[in-house]
Amino acid sequence: MNGKKRSSWQSILIFLLLFATCCLPNSFAASSHGKFLMYVGTYTSKDSKGIYAYRFDADSGQVSSLGLAAETENPSFIVIHPNGRYLYAVNEIQKYQGKDSGIVSAFAIDRDTGKLTLLNQVASRGADPCYVSFDKAGKYLLVANYTGGSVASFPVQNDGKVGEASSVVQHKGSSVNTERQEGPHAHSIDVSPDGKLAMIADLGLDEILVDRLDGKSGALTPADPPFTKIDAGSGPRHFKFHPNGKFAYLISELRNTVTSYSYDPKTRRLKHLDTASSLPKEFTGHSEAAEIQIHPSGKFLYASNRGYDSIAVFEVNPKDGKLTNLEIVPSGGKNPRYFTVDPSGTRLLVAGQDSGNIVLFKIDAETGRITQTEEQVKVDSPVCIQFLALD
Repeated sequence: MNGKKRSSWQSILIFLLLFATCCLPNSFAASSHGKFLMYVGTYTSKDSKGIYAYRFDADSGQVSSLGLAAETENPSFIVIHPNGRYLYAVNEIQKYQGKDSGIVSAFAIDRDTGKLTLLNQVASRGADPCYVSFDKAGKYLLVANYTGGSVASFPVQNDGKVGEASSVVQHKGSSVNTERQEGPHAHSIDVSPDGKLAMIADLGLDEILVDRLDGKSGALTPADPPFTKIDAGSGPRHFKFHPNGKFAYLISELRNTVTSYSYDPKTRRLKHLDTASSLPKEFTGHSEAAEIQIHPSGKFLYASNRGYDSIAVFEVNPKDGKLTNLEIVPSGGKNPRYFTVDPSGTRLLVAGQDSGNIVLFKIDAETGRITQTEEQVKVDSPVCIQFLALD
């Protein structure tokens, strides 16, 4: 190769390197460095004041406190907008402005300090909102109101504020457990891989309700079929799609089970594959399943148990989506209502609601098994953890 051609190729390579360094999405760059802001939502009935901020280093697994990010009542579930500029919380209360409703709160994020500035609040349109998520475009917030037994969608405005509800759907009915299923209890709402459906786990109805989601108006309307029925008395809680979009998983609180489904993107229907227990066969006490998470690799699934305070580890069969139980590990705290896998996939963080701690586990990338580390965070009544990648 002559000198001119070599020089030309060198120029092209330099350009591509500069483009990769400067122009790729921030999430890619930040994930490669493993530096994150970590936000923790809490219940505030005891010593907690609201949402707390931390710095998290995925490479070392170290967590350092930034203190109280925002004082707000019972921010039991939080999400960060895809643009990384705003955080949204549901305030799990029963009365707001004299009505049976909780609150949806919008905050601006200071990436340097971790502090949150309240932008505005609106009624969640049902008592005790317990879950919030986004549509695929980040245009709408989707909220599940537990005690109210309803779901609602809210527009996200250009300035980060949340608008009044675009759509509210009130569920009706009951199931066999007269104490816990006397009426509808919407517990989670998540969108399908194509963003056109909202999948709603309703603990009180033993159903995964399926609503169409209009990407332009935010309207929620019953799909066809409008629901998938679950075994009576199961108590559906949280629902997750596998990263490949072909499988989905439901954790049921009352029966302590994880149900596997195949998902047909053309018909948008769920087909039952298998149901696995999150508890040891020999356990006979009282326990309630809580959270479910899928490893970023898609190879492993994790579930939490409250009562038998533990994390169940499953391997996902890549061909048929079914689960094999690998181990059940003590959670390191009491009442693990929530846990998550950090974006790098190296750590699993378990929030002990009643023990006031977040315990970090190291994840074996090959086997999916988890090992408790010495790293631990003290925070009163933690119930949700979210990460924001930093440059």
